[in-house]
Amino acid sequence: MEENVNLSTVIDAVCQEKNIQRDVLIDTVEQAVATAAKRVFADREIEASFDLDTGNVNLFQVLYVVDKVELAMREISVEQARRAGLEAEVGDELLFQIFYLEEDHKQAEAQAKQYPEIPALQKVNTAFGRIAAQTAKQVIIQRVREAERENLYDRYKDKKGELMTGIVRRFERGSIVVEVDNGRAEAILPSRDQVPRESLRPGDRIVAYVKDVDKSARGPQIILSRTHKGLVEKLFEHEVPEIFEGIVRIEACAREPGARSKIAVSSRDRDVDPVGACVGMRGSRVQAVVQELRGEKIDIVPFDEDPARFVCNAIQPAQVSRVLIDAERHTMELVVPDDKLSLAIGKKGQNVRLASRLTGWRIDIHSQSKIREMERRSRAEMAAIPGVGRDLAAHMFDLGWRSLRDLAVANVDELAQVVGSADAADDIIDTANDAASGKIELEVVYDVEDDDDDHDSAPASPGGDG
Repeated sequence: MEENVNLSTVIDAVCQEKNIQRDVLIDTVEQAVATAAKRVFADREIEASFDLDTGNVNLFQVLYVVDKVELAMREISVEQARRAGLEAEVGDELLFQIFYLEEDHKQAEAQAKQYPEIPALQKVNTAFGRIAAQTAKQVIIQRVREAERENLYDRYKDKKGELMTGIVRRFERGSIVVEVDNGRAEAILPSRDQVPRESLRPGDRIVAYVKDVDKSARGPQIILSRTHKGLVEKLFEHEVPEIFEGIVRIEACAREPGARSKIAVSSRDRDVDPVGACVGMRGSRVQAVVQELRGEKIDIVPFDEDPARFVCNAIQPAQVSRVLIDAERHTMELVVPDDKLSLAIGKKGQNVRLASRLTGWRIDIHSQSKIREMERRSRAEMAAIPGVGRDLAAHMFDLGWRSLRDLAVANVDELAQVVGSADAADDIIDTANDAASGKIELEVVYDVEDDDDDHDSAPASPGGDG
């Protein structure tokens, strides 16, 4: 190894400082030096062993005892072994040290003179000493880096899904490097996990959600997020003791980072109001969360096992007059007063979009006047079917057949009970099917008040913008 440097001392110091197992580091050094030696002594079978006393990695070449030598640098005949004073039989393995260090040059010469019958011991390469030293240095540095990463991963892998407080240090290609755990580690806040409206500068304190701890990452292993819905949930868990204790539970959360969030909460204790617990005295708890999210608005709604009630709660602050459920399409149509339509939809559809994500239902919102108009038109279209008329159309509408498409897929037996016969039911279904598919055009007579078709409605689906 390098002059005046004992590798054993270096390994001890590194192991103690970086918390690396000594045996592991020694084994790594042995393997690295053996690999380098096999490139230099390509025609030989090499083994490496670390010498704890000298601090060097000793190399040994293996010679196989055979009847007839074909590879002079790897084999030795029984006759050669006997002439060299060695007791050996075919199949034995003989180990001879390779003296590659400059200070061991005399030992190499002495070994060559001692065994003149063995060609593999006659060549000495002292240049490998510098290669071995450099290899050992590189592998120790590399192993230290790997150990630091492993220790970092082991220390923080259980932090995934938790909150972490840090200080913004620098910007790298759009990402923000954050110093966490009082400077013990660095985390990264990727650009995709940053809130667009937030302006962060070096030295700013931030609280972020630990999205992942990536063992294979080249840079910082701790991946943070300011946009994940888990940030809202964990902030409430920190601010609301009832959530931390499990009395109040966050059932669902939907978020548009930087703008608005909705959370649905329930309580295991009838005496504890889940919404009130999250709001706090004079709004203190929810305001603490809003402040940490830098002004993001938060709606807290009660969870309900009944999907219709849950959707009505989720669309708050708007009030719902009526709910129409289509279970097959997993859709709900909400009817709201005309003057509350804009409130229900929200700015650029935000309220209905968040409510849809929160509940998992596709939501269509209509004003009362719009629904009345749609119902009048549907009844008029159904009344235009030969043999139906307005009274029967109104009766079928009240029973659940609310459009031509509903009649087109109606059950014949069920419809026959309403219209009087199976033949009449078949005719109505066939006509409705043809009209709904555009094959025929019915002569529909609308009331004068039905001509106004200038009312708003808004759909939303759980996956995103509706």
